[in-house]
Amino acid sequence: MNTSNSTLGRETAQVTALSKVLGRAQYAGDLKLPGMLHAKLLRSPYPHARIVRIDIAAARALPGVKAVLTGADAPRTPWGVSHKERRILADGLVRFAGEEVAAVAAATEEIARDALDLIEVEYEELPAILSPEEALDEEAPGVHPGRGNIAHEIRFERGDADAGFAAADLVHEATYTTHAQYPGYLEPMATLASIDADGRLLVQTSTQSVFLARARLAAALELPVSAIRVVQATTGGGFGGKIVEDDNQLVAGLLALRTGRPVRLVNNRLEDFLACCSSVPERITLKLGMARDGRILAKQVHIVAECGAYAGLSAEVMHVSAMRSDNMHRQGNVRSHATLVYTNNPPHGAFRGFGGTQMLFALNSHIHIMAEQLGLDPAEVHKLNAVQAGDVTVHGWKIGSAGLKECIDQATDAIDWRGKRARPRQALGARRRGVGMAAAMHVSGNRTMGNWDGSTVVVRIHEDGQVLVLSGECDMGQGAATMLSQIVAHELTLPLSQVRVAAPDTDSTPFAIGSLASRVTMAAGNAAIGAAQAARSKLLALAAVVLEAQVDDLELADGQVRVRGTDRAAGMAELARQHIWRHGGEGIQVSHTWDAQTQMHDAQLHGNIAPAYSFAAQAVEVEVDTETGQVLVLDSYVADDCGKALNPVAIHGQTNGATVQAMGWALYEQLHLEGGRLANGNFADYTMPTADAVPLLRGGFVESNDPNGPYGAKGASETAILPGAPAIANAVYDAIGVRICDLPITPEKILAALRARAEEGRHA
Repeated sequence: MNTSNSTLGRETAQVTALSKVLGRAQYAGDLKLPGMLHAKLLRSPYPHARIVRIDIAAARALPGVKAVLTGADAPRTPWGVSHKERRILADGLVRFAGEEVAAVAAATEEIARDALDLIEVEYEELPAILSPEEALDEEAPGVHPGRGNIAHEIRFERGDADAGFAAADLVHEATYTTHAQYPGYLEPMATLASIDADGRLLVQTSTQSVFLARARLAAALELPVSAIRVVQATTGGGFGGKIVEDDNQLVAGLLALRTGRPVRLVNNRLEDFLACCSSVPERITLKLGMARDGRILAKQVHIVAECGAYAGLSAEVMHVSAMRSDNMHRQGNVRSHATLVYTNNPPHGAFRGFGGTQMLFALNSHIHIMAEQLGLDPAEVHKLNAVQAGDVTVHGWKIGSAGLKECIDQATDAIDWRGKRARPRQALGARRRGVGMAAAMHVSGNRTMGNWDGSTVVVRIHEDGQVLVLSGECDMGQGAATMLSQIVAHELTLPLSQVRVAAPDTDSTPFAIGSLASRVTMAAGNAAIGAAQAARSKLLALAAVVLEAQVDDLELADGQVRVRGTDRAAGMAELARQHIWRHGGEGIQVSHTWDAQTQMHDAQLHGNIAPAYSFAAQAVEVEVDTETGQVLVLDSYVADDCGKALNPVAIHGQTNGATVQAMGWALYEQLHLEGGRLANGNFADYTMPTADAVPLLRGGFVESNDPNGPYGAKGASETAILPGAPAIANAVYDAIGVRICDLPITPEKILAALRARAEEGRHA
């Protein structure tokens, strides 16, 4: 195969870049249809209250208002992920401040906003449960009447943890707390819903999965899936927040069905803060037993996680926290107990890293503490315990490729880890410097939603030789469309400009799970290889007839099929036309499905759930001002085991974005709730890292070449977020000698810890 045009392994601009730069890309908030109405939502001001009375007469009478709906007007079927417990509009009770109470559709946004002011709601405020501790109190009422406040519980044990602890030379136990983080994507949630000429519901929306969105719409609106078409609009970031947990699409769809008119619902930023699930807060009590040489002999975990008022994907997130990191190390004795509880706080759910961030903050902090107590280098402890290719882990995960050790070496070497740890501690006035590192693992696919973790890709060759790729996997900025274009262009030896990937559309693209669990490169990439190769076979078979040659004597290069060693050739466009215009002809359109050869976990949560596992390590240097408590990250290097870097610049972009999100979670970002009400639902008060807080972001790849991945590639969008917070926490400790176990690491916490240490010194 002539691959002179191939972009695989080369830095390649996103295929969507030009349309975005020129303003041609159409986000859901840009879309308009004739007769379109604008929707607005009235949200509860209380975290827990009974709706005594709603008077919508004045709002309905306002000129320009076409619909005002309440819970009484919505379908009775509750929606949710594992727990079907939420209504499209609250009915009788509100369970968090921000819950959707009434929806308005009007001729303009201004009229819709005015109509909200005319809706009169009488609430009877009820006692609110605002912490997991309150929720777990035996006297606590149920957030959902008739049920306890435990939404989900996980228990498992492998090996003999007690024997492992008994054999350990050092046992250490500590508790870590992690907090909720808002996804912070540029584009708030938006949907345009309309009724097509056949009476079907058409939903154009910002989403990570058109098919999961369709299934949820069908269930909540009590319609068959065939009565709904979902098309992905250009999506401005998702980070887990646009999978299946927001109410935006359901409200827009309901209003369109009730009015018979197109309805657009676009969250403003405050509404998005209220409506979008933030990451799951967890309190993690971790106990590890280590041998004198640093080998981990036993691990025990107890997690209390909070889902807020509705469970959403929080149970699945907690599942990851409870067990994924067990598979990063060679160990056989683990015990875990995790409890997810309801509160009257806004719901939590999926977020980039999906539960890995929480547990890896605790685990990496813990390993650093124990390594110091044993007089060992934390990096060497990680390497000593690191899982390797060919291993089967404690939970039955089969490791096809593993570059964890190499990631650790690459990251620590990049910041001169050993040299800086060995240097004498020099005070720079009130400022102290320190280094820290952390390691991480993630999945590339996940066979837990059901017994399928595959993807189907269709390749169609037009009569002019251009190629159309149909896939239901969503591009939300991470580069899925570019990756599919690269693979198909490579297999057909075409320039990237001759391949186009259509927007996911439940009517025309094949079924797909969507962009989650870092699965798209693995699943859709492998499917794209198969589809492109099938299209290539059709071209060669016809060319053999046209050119009167054997298939084995043909080669595909630069848009032509040639007979090797001769000047006889046929162009791809000519072959595509001839494939139609002949007896029994047809257009060249092929489909290929790839499904991971994995195993769903059993009742004991044992099984190989992913076709590949990604690894990463991060090393950072920080400066801490002991007078102000401010932490500045001076240097950061992330090494990412992505299997094979199909597009290095795209992976660097994902790694850098993940690194900054991790910095935000570790140091700056925190949702402030006052009595269950969000007090900082805007970018002025919700502090995120800005350019002056971010160092030059450095990073590299470890190409472990996974046997199951397309050309050896694995997922590369999420793993890099996982080690950031613990690397920073460990560096802060190295700098000033105090350990912060409660995220975020704020100046107030640092100053308080320094004062406490000084007080202990005075009383020693």
